Amino acid sequence: MDAVKTDFQVRDERFARCNGDEWVRRLHTGCRWTEGPAYFPAGRYLVFSDIPNDRLLRWDETTGAVGVFRQPAGYANGHSVDHAGRLLSCEQGNRRVTRTEHDGSITVLADRWNGKRLNSPNDLVERSDGSIWFTDPSYGIDSDYEGHKAESEIGGCHVYRVDQHTGEVAIVADDFTRPNGLAFSVDERKLYIADTRAEPSHIRVFDVVDGGRLVGGDIFATCDAGRFDGVRLDTEGRVWAAAHDGLHCFDPDSTLLGKLRIPEVVSNLTFGGPKRNELFITASSSLYSIRVNFTGAK
Repeated sequence: MDAVKTDFQVRDERFARCNGDEWVRRLHTGCRWTEGPAYFPAGRYLVFSDIPNDRLLRWDETTGAVGVFRQPAGYANGHSVDHAGRLLSCEQGNRRVTRTEHDGSITVLADRWNGKRLNSPNDLVERSDGSIWFTDPSYGIDSDYEGHKAESEIGGCHVYRVDQHTGEVAIVADDFTRPNGLAFSVDERKLYIADTRAEPSHIRVFDVVDGGRLVGGDIFATCDAGRFDGVRLDTEGRVWAAAHDGLHCFDPDSTLLGKLRIPEVVSNLTFGGPKRNELFITASSSLYSIRVNFTGAK
C-alpha cells in the first residue's frame, strides 16, 4: 500500500470544513478499470469491479488483503448493498440487475423491459421502500471491451425502477444520452442522475413523486473536468460526483464547493467504515480510501 498527499481544493468557504487524513491511501492497483465500490459493514470488507478483467475484487478491512470475490462476473459495473445486507449488481455483460443472496445464489431482478433485453445496466440504488432504481446506458454492448458487442433491442438509454412487490420494470426517465451514476437525496424526495455523454457532461435532479415517478430533471451541475460518473451524498445533503480530476462536491443549492483531487480518473465512490466516514474511491487502475470528518448518507 502506498499513499498520495491529500488535496482538498476549496472553491467556496463552506467547503473549508471538509477535511480528513493527510494522505489518501492507495489500497490496491493493477486493474484495468475499477468501478462500483460497495461496503459491507457486517463483514468489514469492500467489493468492487475490475470490469474489463470481468471480475469482482474484495478488499478486507481487517487485513488489507485483496482477492477475487467472483470471476467471471458478467462484466459487472455498479453495486450497492440492500437493506438486508445483500449485494446488488449491474451486470453489463449479462445485461441484467442481480442480487446475491446470503447463501451465494444469484437472483435476477431485471433483465428485460417490455420483453426486450436491457442494454447493459450501469449503476443502481435502493430506495427505503425496497424499490431498485438503475441506469441502462450501452457501454456493455458498444464493444467487447467491457461486455459483449450487440445491438440495442430497446433503442435508447433509459433509467428504470423495479417495483419491490411485483418485480415490474418501468422506465422513469427516457431523455438521457448515457445515464450513469445516481443517488437519492437524504430525504429521498429528489434523485440525482449523471448523464456522462451529454455535452457538457452534467448531473440532473428530479423530484420523486407518488413514490415511483420522476418529474422535473433540470441540470443540477455541469462538469468542468472530463465527465461525471458515480454519485453519492453525505448526511449534510452535499452531492459528491466522480470526475476526471477527482471528486467534485456540490451544495444542495448546486454550488461547486470544492474538490478532492485524485491522481487518476475517478469512476465512483462510496462511504464505509463503522461510522460511514471512510471514503472509498475507485479510479482507473486503483482503489483509494481516506478517513474524512464528514459522514456518508445511508
